[in-house]
Amino acid sequence: MRTLFLLNPTAGKADCTRTLPQQINVAAARAGLAPEEYAIQVTNHAGHARELANAAAQQARQSGEELRVFTAGGDGTFNEALTGIYGYANAAVGCLPFGSGNDFLRTFGTKEEFLDLDAQLAGGPVSIDLMQTSLGLSATICAAGLDAQVAYGIPKFRRIPLCGGEMAYVLSIVEQLCGHIGRRVEYTIDGETLDVDCLMCAICNGRTYGGGFYAAPEAQPDDGWLDVYIIRKVSRVTIAKLLGMYKSGKHFQNGQLVRAAEPYFIYRRAKQVSLRAADGAGRSLPRQTVNAHPRSRSLYRYSRWQGASFCQSLLLSALQRRGRHRVQTEHEKPEEETAFLSKKKAVSFSLYG
Repeated sequence: MRTLFLLNPTAGKADCTRTLPQQINVAAARAGLAPEEYAIQVTNHAGHARELANAAAQQARQSGEELRVFTAGGDGTFNEALTGIYGYANAAVGCLPFGSGNDFLRTFGTKEEFLDLDAQLAGGPVSIDLMQTSLGLSATICAAGLDAQVAYGIPKFRRIPLCGGEMAYVLSIVEQLCGHIGRRVEYTIDGETLDVDCLMCAICNGRTYGGGFYAAPEAQPDDGWLDVYIIRKVSRVTIAKLLGMYKSGKHFQNGQLVRAAEPYFIYRRAKQVSLRAADGAGRSLPRQTVNAHPRSRSLYRYSRWQGASFCQSLLLSALQRRGRHRVQTEHEKPEEETAFLSKKKAVSFSLYG
């Protein structure tokens, strides 16, 4: 077996390459790995983790070896590696959470547990579901509407000292609430058509996003189903009231919406979801489609857990610009145009994990 560590020096607020390589070397020695059995590489541009992971997966397949890839970074780095090894049965991906969101791992444990290199190297592969979307792969949550617009604002707030992922998410929500919110969207959910005046929706494989908002508190990333939550367009006062419920996951308990959430939420479980703007206002993305791919990717399991997937969330912010789809990763700064999505009434669509 070969092990590849991919380190993103731009992820989070501290450069992980300053101290992590030495820690990896010490942990690898304790695990009995020979120097030729593992490699440490540093990413230096957008898409680099995908390129490195893909090249390593190809090489490992040619030599008949298994490969495990650990990304030290945040959401974008992990997703790049996940995309790079997709389709290689000999490869699995895990994470060292050096970003600021790290939402997918909240389903299984704490950030501190995931940073335990000894436990990481002692783990083994498990399978989880992935979502195949019009914009790429996702392991956690696909969001449309207000949440997607909020995602675009998070990076600039993260640059504020002491402003972590959760606080950046809240500040971005406040900013978006000052602009235009909501529009009519047509959903097709396993053949059922819904025409909804919609504030936002979350199509979930994992449970949390936005730095700890429990959109799908009972979602299971290995059950082959998508948990779909649609929030109707409501007043700004009601949004403020719903925010606490949505953050804590109290809108959904024991397999159903709670009574207080029923007037505002629509919930479905599905295998396929597609959506498009139905009001003809402004520019919009083409119809977006999300499909569940049951147990389609191997992830590394934390050795201290039973059946827990070894993975973190990703954040892919996709926007339409001049007729093209563009993916924003951690190596790129968000463009100013993203701030005007709400004014153009575009249906924003983002992938978390």
